[in-house]
Amino acid sequence: MATLIQVVIVLGAILIGVRYKGIGLGIWGGAGVLILALFCGVKPENVPINVILIILAVISCVSIMDAAGGIDYMVRIAEKIIRANPNRIVFVAPLVTWFFGFLAGTAHIMNSLMPVIYEVSHEVGIRPERPMTVSCVAAQQALVASPVAACTAALLGLLATNGSSINLGEILMVTIPATLCAVLAASCAMLRYGKDLKDDPEYQARVAAGLVPPVTPAAKKPPLKKGAVLSMWIFIAGVVVAVAGGFFPEIRTPGFSGKPMGMATFLELTMFTAAAVILLLCKPKTSDAMKSPIMRAGITAVICVFGLAWLGDSFINAHKAAWVAQLGDVVRDYPWLMAIVLFFGSSLLNSQAATVRALMPLGFALGLPAPVLLGCYPDVNGTSFLPTSGVLIATIAYDQSGTTKIGKYILNHSFMLPVLVATSTAVIVAMLLQSVLF
Repeated sequence: MATLIQVVIVLGAILIGVRYKGIGLGIWGGAGVLILALFCGVKPENVPINVILIILAVISCVSIMDAAGGIDYMVRIAEKIIRANPNRIVFVAPLVTWFFGFLAGTAHIMNSLMPVIYEVSHEVGIRPERPMTVSCVAAQQALVASPVAACTAALLGLLATNGSSINLGEILMVTIPATLCAVLAASCAMLRYGKDLKDDPEYQARVAAGLVPPVTPAAKKPPLKKGAVLSMWIFIAGVVVAVAGGFFPEIRTPGFSGKPMGMATFLELTMFTAAAVILLLCKPKTSDAMKSPIMRAGITAVICVFGLAWLGDSFINAHKAAWVAQLGDVVRDYPWLMAIVLFFGSSLLNSQAATVRALMPLGFALGLPAPVLLGCYPDVNGTSFLPTSGVLIATIAYDQSGTTKIGKYILNHSFMLPVLVATSTAVIVAMLLQSVLF
């Protein structure tokens, strides 16, 4: 009975937090810890400091690059590639979105590309729903593969905490090919989805009623900031050094100790150093970095991870022994059950990083091997299963043709097919890769 009450408290804190969105998840997670401690005698676990510090270091660097104009430069390159391949946009746009999301570690870049994807697809008569939904899903798949995304930081911290030797480079060896296969599979699934604009009576009726505004040429963009190009390359160099440190421990071995520093520490220091070099050479304003949407998104992720991880770790560790005895063998025999938990958990939490830190510890507690959990990891991308995530709503708003929409029965929305195809493909490929590599 006591355990049931604690489950109600945990779920209640999460559901109330979901209602408030954003930092509300983290705030209510922290409140749930206090309630468990005072009324149920559950010992609060340690705060996931390393994960929080990695996220803060990464968003500091990316926000400084954004203030220097580096993100703007990346968006312009992506736009040129998309415009140069209009008839292949169902494949090109998602791959471009994935690549630049992978580099920046944020799905924010999608918001800058969606108007371009809509404009190009509409001009050539391709149903905008096709490339736009896959690109939205691709932006989220990129986070799982990105070495500087909050969810990767969360996974890296968990692996280290639970004694796994899997490093950042090995994570990327699984997640990069898995998510690229996922994006290509989703593009194939959407290639002929729905009718072309000229054959779609619903679209033609909207045009006749004046509900589809004419596509206006993109406004001339202001000139790039002086340090835009250099800031991007400095950031990329920092990421390359961090990833190389995962593959080659000698890179992160200080001369005074002879032992490699922890991967989390090395990543944090590398990101801060890259940010410092950008500040020195490109001279962006730190006040602009603080106003960056990337900084806001990162701080939101930190607060969510802070509260939810604290809540999840405290509850799971309080019942770890009993759960291992009752459920350990079943979950070890059927690891796909963990993948299902991650998928539907992410659809509720709307955050890959929060899902990793709230639910992945359950897999460790039940005795699943770290490589198997790495294979399940892409299932945290179920964030578009329910039509409530910010990126999904934004994509619908960008499609002025009305082809991208939420259906009458809620779950029959435009993103359902690409998110199911992409996520299932990514998990299957990741599971195959982890079985070969580990």
